[in-house]
Amino acid sequence: MKIVLLTQYYPPEVGAPQARLSHLARVLVERGHEVTVLTAMPNYPQGRIYPGYGGFFRQEWDAGVRIIRTGIYPTKRLDLFRRLLSYFSFMLSSVLIGGWHVGRADFLMTESPPIFLGISGYLLSRWKRARWIFNVSDLWPESAVRLGIARRGLALRLGVALESFCYRHAWLTTGQSRSILQSIHERFPDVQTFHFSNGVETERFRPDCAPTDSRRALANGAGCVAVYAGLHGLAQNLFQVLEAAELLQDLTDFRVVLIGDGPEKEQLVLRARAKAITNVSFLDTVPASSAPALLGAADIFIVPLKTHLPGAVPSKLYEAMALGRPVVLSAEGEAAEIVRSSEAGIVVSPGDACALAGALRYLATNGAERARMGEAGRRAVMASFDRKRILDNFVEFLEMRQ
Repeated sequence: MKIVLLTQYYPPEVGAPQARLSHLARVLVERGHEVTVLTAMPNYPQGRIYPGYGGFFRQEWDAGVRIIRTGIYPTKRLDLFRRLLSYFSFMLSSVLIGGWHVGRADFLMTESPPIFLGISGYLLSRWKRARWIFNVSDLWPESAVRLGIARRGLALRLGVALESFCYRHAWLTTGQSRSILQSIHERFPDVQTFHFSNGVETERFRPDCAPTDSRRALANGAGCVAVYAGLHGLAQNLFQVLEAAELLQDLTDFRVVLIGDGPEKEQLVLRARAKAITNVSFLDTVPASSAPALLGAADIFIVPLKTHLPGAVPSKLYEAMALGRPVVLSAEGEAAEIVRSSEAGIVVSPGDACALAGALRYLATNGAERARMGEAGRRAVMASFDRKRILDNFVEFLEMRQ
């Protein structure tokens, strides 16, 4: 079987689609299939091309996976014009370069968002006579409207039309959450779908994976550490975490650590400094290979969203559960259902900094509850969200239809 993975995001970048798709590529190669990844020059989330990369075309190999990288306009700015320029630059370069350098394929899988990459996926799938798989990690343009990125009007109508086009013309639409698939089924009942859930590598993310020096680096002497690790962007609204930390400064043995980068990090650092929030630390993004060792040194994980985003289940939720640590989730919908049903943590409403602080205070001062919730989360992840099992099921589904 020959399969092409079309994605704007791929390692050495760190993030949910990068981890999921690179692991899928490895599993496909291990099962004897031929994999080509068509992706952009790495630039996320810093908004600048990584050292050693650049130009309009680059080809490399990684563990049997052929990786073709094409040009992109990199940016970490949040304004719509620059974001669209970045999306469309890769959309164009992926079609031009992919059309000439990607061979015939059985399947071509497109990662969305950005939803505009659906145009590239459709054109390339026709060019290469491949069955087109449209993978939906977030419901766009609906999420863009809820986050205030897009306004109602002509642009939104065009986005909705493009979303409809992608669902109706894909051979298969996959979704990373059941609520995403439910939304698609309600609007497009004839579309063939598959639940391609996110998950976690449970052998790498284990409760015992953190060495002593990781704890020293993370805790900086604190007895209890709550960690957020991931993109510092609009969807997360980490300002609510700063507000919660400010309310907890009376807990002298407690610390909040924010790990990662993104368009809002500079403002977050400035806000913490201006308000003299001394129980918060900022660390840079860590390589994927080092993540389990560092994150495993945390006592509590914070998984926040700015508002209710239908279908959104942050991948960091699964990592926290696999590490056997309790979660304070600031979200609604399917993610909240997972935490509540598994008893893996505490759910608060998005944007409610007081409730977030209350949940953190409760867990910071109650080690027995931290242990109980952490163990419950690990059991749930092993039962339902082991990435290797999820990927094997998906590959077997494709093999049966080759």
